[in-house]
Amino acid sequence: MAERLDKILSSQGVATRSIAQRLIRSGKVSVNGAVVRDPSLKIEPSDCEILLEGKVLNYKKYVYIMMNKPSGLLCVSRDNKAPTVIDLLTEDFLRPGLFPAGRLDKDTVGLVIITNDGDFGHRILSPKKGIAKRYHAIVDGPVGEREIMAFSQGITLEDGTVCRPAGLKVLKDGANPLVEVEITEGKYHQVKRMFLSVGRRVLWLKRVSIGKLKLDERLREGDFREMTEEEMALIFQ
Repeated sequence: MAERLDKILSSQGVATRSIAQRLIRSGKVSVNGAVVRDPSLKIEPSDCEILLEGKVLNYKKYVYIMMNKPSGLLCVSRDNKAPTVIDLLTEDFLRPGLFPAGRLDKDTVGLVIITNDGDFGHRILSPKKGIAKRYHAIVDGPVGEREIMAFSQGITLEDGTVCRPAGLKVLKDGANPLVEVEITEGKYHQVKRMFLSVGRRVLWLKRVSIGKLKLDERLREGDFREMTEEEMALIFQ
């Protein structure tokens, strides 16, 4: 679909709409080898070579980013008082409208998907899709059949909220066992509150997968990269 040239530039995060207009009028933008000075010129961006100050603009309507979220960041688009996951992104990834498709608590680490594709994000978050999210957790007491059974039957939280049946298994036993939790919804502080309902407190929590998409183990905490189409499809399988 053809779009205004100034809108195309601003959509890629290289400039605001007004700055993009000034750049175009000053002759710093060319399309298919010809300098363009009309910000309202409509072109099909995917079919054109656009240069901004001599550098090729790699146009992408949407971006899909996998991040290994570190502790201490808010999992929101923006916050005036605290750093967010968006603040980690470098300029080449920044776009208007970026948001995390599914939040993690400030002290929770692991897989976060960041995008500016609202439909894609809605499909991930929709309860109707029932997409499984898996977490690894360390808790402050033994986990046995009682806790596993309670999770499988659907935990009732302290405020009376009833959770869907969830998977719970022990990965490493001990006084502070490492466990895996699988849920298909995303209530506020859900995993932590579920454990509190069975008398356990979460000491550490990491999201390791969404659907069949697993966190890339090569990504250190704070690292991110663009997702492949195959990885995006794994979420919904």
